[in-house]
Amino acid sequence: MKKQIMIVTGMLTTGLVGAENLQGVDKMVCAAADVQICIEHDACYSAAPMDLGVPEFVVIDLDDKTISTTQSSTQNRSSTFTSVIKKGGLIFLQGVEVERAFSFVIDEISGRMTVAVSLDGMSVSVFGACTDTDL
Repeated sequence: MKKQIMIVTGMLTTGLVGAENLQGVDKMVCAAADVQICIEHDACYSAAPMDLGVPEFVVIDLDDKTISTTQSSTQNRSSTFTSVIKKGGLIFLQGVEVERAFSFVIDEISGRMTVAVSLDGMSVSVFGACTDTDL
């Protein structure tokens, strides 16, 4: 029992120490983990990223204001965002493309990412994590 407590405590401590710090980072790679789709007058459903055409990994370049699939992706997609704000330890990205509005919130200390994509009558939420591309 003591051994299990030590292992769990070690995992928690390691997780806190190993948190991705994105302060001062201008280029990061982000991975989608959980995806939800909500349809007006219906319900919300969980889905795998690939089921909704959500890339599993994207590269976010704050200087160029672009979100792109990785070089190894078969999707070869890129979008620009119009707004980037860093405030209170969070990075906010917003843009509009092909009748969709999107918004990212990325925690600079933990690297956790929350994304909302909205279009008429439907929304997609993505939860994931980001890390520095230089790691």
